[in-house]
This record gives sequence, structure tokens and C-alpha cells, in this order.
Amino acid sequence: MTTTHVEDHVHDQPMSEVALRSVAIEALLAEKGLLTADEVQRQVDLMDRRTPADGAKVVARAWVDPDFKARLLSDTRSALGEMGIRISEDTPHLTVVENTEEVHHLVVCTLCSCYPRMLLGRPPDWYKSLAYRSRAVSDPRGVMAEFGTAVASDMQVDVLDSTADMRYLVLPRRPEGTEGMSEEELARLVTRDSMVGVSEALAP
Repeated sequence: MTTTHVEDHVHDQPMSEVALRSVAIEALLAEKGLLTADEVQRQVDLMDRRTPADGAKVVARAWVDPDFKARLLSDTRSALGEMGIRISEDTPHLTVVENTEEVHHLVVCTLCSCYPRMLLGRPPDWYKSLAYRSRAVSDPRGVMAEFGTAVASDMQVDVLDSTADMRYLVLPRRPEGTEGMSEEELARLVTRDSMVGVSEALAP
């Protein structure tokens, strides 16, 4: 987006404080010769193309390939590279955590809305809300219940707080009755919410 386009947009309708800050940062980067407006726009377009379907493919591969799952959990960046998903060295670190019969993970960002956009795209509004950010820490079981997820009382619930330097993606448990299903079929059972941890993967 060029400065001219930004100015035109400002005249059309008021911009939010966050939008104005983004425009100012883009202008400063261009002024310093660090990035051009076109390079910034290409990164924005790349992020806009990311959707939860990208993360679902990764989860499905982990469900059918134990060796890949081990690499995904131990060296996420390299494992994603095997699937053609490149994460540059200057992006926040991404860690994949596995839900098991003993432990359920729930991801939140208590300070703002840090989120694994490289695999899930833009975060939903509820993830960014103050209500979720505060209650996910103080009452994670209650929050999950509102999403229709009942966690057994004897199951450990780990709340993971994302930061500017660290993002988390939940590897949900594979649903029962999915033996013999293809990766493509399995990927359809993986939802955005299950990769955040507020829900389980869909039943077949």
C-alpha cells in the first residue's frame, strides 16, 4: 500500500490507532531503505493467504506419520520445511504441543493477540478479546466448556501464554474411528479451535 493510497483511505474513513501506527511504521521502513512498500504488501498478501487449512494439513500428517510427529514436536521449523512451509529465522519461534490422554493444552496471549498466523492465518475476534485473554488463565475449563469441550476432572490442563517471541500450536488428539482415513480426510476433522485448544478435533 503506497502513501498515496493511505492518504486516500484516510479521507474516505477514519483509521484506527493500530492502522495509523502500521502506516507510520511502513513509512519509516521505506524512508530508512529497509523495505519498500511493495515488499511490505507482499508479506501482507502472504499472510492473508494463510488459513487454518495449512495447520490442519500439518496435524493430519503428524497423525499418520509418527516419525514426522516426533520431528514436528522436537524441531518444528525443520518439520514444517519438509511440507514446504517456510518460516524465516526472524519470525517468532513456533512450538507444537501434543494433547494426550493425560494433558490438554490451551493457548492464549494475555498481553495482546500473538498467534501462529503462519499456520492459522488471522486470529478470530474471540481470541483477541479481553474476556478470553483473562479467563483462559483463571478458568480454562470454564472457557472450554463454553466451546462445548468437557475435559475430565483428572486431566491436567496446561495454559500456554504466547509472546512476541513464542507462538504455540496444539496438536489435538486423533479422533477414534479414523483408522484407514487418508491425510486429506483427516485434515477435514482438524479445526482452528482444536489447534488453539478450546475444542477437540471433529469426530468422523
